[in-house]
Amino acid sequence: MNVRLKITMDRDLYRRLKRDLPPKGISAFISDAVRCTFLPDEMALDSAYRAAAREPWRRELAEDWDATEAEAWPA
Repeated sequence: MNVRLKITMDRDLYRRLKRDLPPKGISAFISDAVRCTFLPDEMALDSAYRAAAREPWRRELAEDWDATEAEAWPA
């Protein structure tokens, strides 16, 4: 369900939104920008990283690259 929101922003920014976005596109643009800022949240990312760490092929790949972290690079 959508809600109506009243916000205040810089006049030049508003003019740019009006100029660069399609008619009636400001709300969708702002919603998408806010959604991208908040999602995925830290807990979701942490859960996804933990799940990925349990995948055998990822562990094998990480082991292949371990040598690059232990060896000294030439100066």
